[in-house]
Amino acid sequence: MASNFTEIASFTWSVADLLRGDYKQSDYGKVILPFTLLRRMDCVLEATKPAVLKEVEARKDQGIDLKTFLTKKAAQSFYNTSPFDFAKLQGDPSHIKANLIAYVNAFSDNARDIFERYDFFKQIEKLDDNNLLFLVVQKFAAIDLHPDKVTNADMGLVFEDLIRRFAELSNETAGEHYTPREVIRLMVDLLFTTDDEALTKPGIVRSIYDPTAGTGGMLSIAGEHLHSLNPKARMVMYGQELNDESYAICKADMLIKGQEVSNIIMGNTLSDDGHAGKDFDYMLSNPPFGVEWKKVEKDIRKEHEQKGHAGRFGPGLPRVSDGSLLFLMHLLSKMRPYNKAKDEGGSRIGIVLNGSPLFTGGAGSGESEIRRWVIENDWLEAIVALPTDMFYNTGIATYIWMLTNKKSDARKGKVQLINGAEYYRKMRKSLGNKRKELGQDNIERIVDLHGRFEELRHVKVIDAQGNVISDEIASATHKLPTAPEGGKVETFMVSRIFDNTDFGYSTITIERPLKNEQGEIETDKKGQPKSDAKLRDTENVPLKDDIEAYFKREVLPHVPDAWIDHAKTKIGYEIPFNRFFYQYTPPRSLETIDGELKTVTDEILALLQEVTA
Repeated sequence: MASNFTEIASFTWSVADLLRGDYKQSDYGKVILPFTLLRRMDCVLEATKPAVLKEVEARKDQGIDLKTFLTKKAAQSFYNTSPFDFAKLQGDPSHIKANLIAYVNAFSDNARDIFERYDFFKQIEKLDDNNLLFLVVQKFAAIDLHPDKVTNADMGLVFEDLIRRFAELSNETAGEHYTPREVIRLMVDLLFTTDDEALTKPGIVRSIYDPTAGTGGMLSIAGEHLHSLNPKARMVMYGQELNDESYAICKADMLIKGQEVSNIIMGNTLSDDGHAGKDFDYMLSNPPFGVEWKKVEKDIRKEHEQKGHAGRFGPGLPRVSDGSLLFLMHLLSKMRPYNKAKDEGGSRIGIVLNGSPLFTGGAGSGESEIRRWVIENDWLEAIVALPTDMFYNTGIATYIWMLTNKKSDARKGKVQLINGAEYYRKMRKSLGNKRKELGQDNIERIVDLHGRFEELRHVKVIDAQGNVISDEIASATHKLPTAPEGGKVETFMVSRIFDNTDFGYSTITIERPLKNEQGEIETDKKGQPKSDAKLRDTENVPLKDDIEAYFKREVLPHVPDAWIDHAKTKIGYEIPFNRFFYQYTPPRSLETIDGELKTVTDEILALLQEVTA
């Protein structure tokens, strides 16, 4: 069987032809996903199965726990003690149900739990009742899913492609389970870019954590990256996942990789932290975009109010309609302390967020206070704008936030913004809302922009025929090249460097006096003018600007009787990404517009003449 993941996914999808009529479309996944997992595990154990059975027979009368012996013989972190496999199951069609149940029950506890998540025995019963069980087993026995044929990376793609299809059929949100692999590769490259040299040392062990693990794609790609840098290095993987099916796939993948599956926790990360008290070297996450957290609001508010900064949500709480920043705070709470003198410890974090966490909420709001906490602690290293139409369930703008508590000296007190929105290639065939993807050259370019850490612009020189004769990244301070005759020079900023304080502002309250019907100013008992609530206004003053100087310059010339109520001043933080990269495009000249109108008018008149001729 070809190892191309799309072909394998299409093959497993063809099982749907057997199910049609007896199963609703939205229930296909309840059969196809666990059977794909079962066949994968069957293939993984194939070579060592005889040794496991021999060990069971040799020790059957010793009355001891055989787990350690059988795991060693299986050369995996799981095993199966049944004489059945997919080949043998086909040999006895009349007892297929009993034999398949016995086969699944013979898995070690850590593997059997995976099938319990799918309520697999119930599906076996239903398939048998509809005379489909043997046909399904026969179908899956024909596909070779051994790791020599299908790599772990391709197998991950198979599962994610199937989940995406089933999510579309049942009107679920595919994006809750699926992050495009090229986006993960970019995140992993950015995550490790400053540590590549350290990671090549012999015997290195690092931990990585994903609080929204899905099928384990981020963990897997991070592990592959580390292995490519240092085959002797070890990545210990941790995760938590809310969705039963995704959790089961992630757990199976970790089993096959030899990871400790108890590190993958089932449950809601926000309300029930499965890794409380732990910290990690690296963290990655793609939390669901714009999903409300009302169901767990009570638990989160309790932690916020009772634990404060000793808990995960001390800085503040975002609005209930979007919990993205809760995941950001959760990750930051798990940073490993950094010892600069010894250059030990510290953490790096990559998280995908939509646009709202950049600017939603005014000064004093939960969102603003969270941004303030992050930036004033100097944890925000960079934000990368991705192209739109990158994710399966949405075409909105998305951003990768890179955070760390061990910034290099050059980056201290600074934040880099990278505009990667133009670096993509169009897909031949759309997948849901996903119409664009990152090529390897796009990933390398964005990583290079991050590594150069300077103000940069993309410059294209185009000749009169529309050919690109020069395409490069140049320093923002370098003089632009001269456009060739009849051609043009196109340029846009791709990297900008800001001080942390550039994102902060003071919201000041401008008061004006209350006047009576005679136009006289009313005063309080102390003789101070009363303020008129109807005329009250606010102004946002950049932190780098002196408030009094701003007031004299921008306010008093227009309203000389105004004053600032300093008791109401609030500090806010926002990251207006698009404003920083806005490029003015001059309107077309009147001559150009008139010419275009004349051309269109002439075409319409010509068409009318053809009709009336």
